[in-house]
Amino acid sequence: MHVTMWGFDVELDERLVESSEADLREQLAEYERGDRRAFDADVRIPDSFTGDVMRAMLDIPYGETRTYGDVAAELDSHAVAVGQACGQNPVPLVVPCHRVVGSDSLGGFSAAGGTDLKRSLLEHERDRETTQSVLSAYRS
Repeated sequence: MHVTMWGFDVELDERLVESSEADLREQLAEYERGDRRAFDADVRIPDSFTGDVMRAMLDIPYGETRTYGDVAAELDSHAVAVGQACGQNPVPLVVPCHRVVGSDSLGGFSAAGGTDLKRSLLEHERDRETTQSVLSAYRS
């Protein structure tokens, strides 16, 4: 499923989300307008390391960030492996991989728009202090 967020086309594998496409599109529109902070949709998480990382990302609250190293420590893994798993996230936005950042940069973002979209998403959620401090440290 293709959605456009802040002018960028984002691909989501709607087969992994247990909501109708219309409902998911409406929730994404609400998120973009600032009317929604969490998605009311069950996501089928794979039984794999990527799935473990996806579960960890779902635990990061709106407006907050974690570093790849933070998530790696939680999973007894390595930051590079977490970054690779974030890049394989089949449902970006719904599973908020944009909330995982580098220790000294925004890190990557595999959705169309790359780090420009990631920065836009974090700025959208900027009402929390953690995100604001990360963004101010990495402005280009």
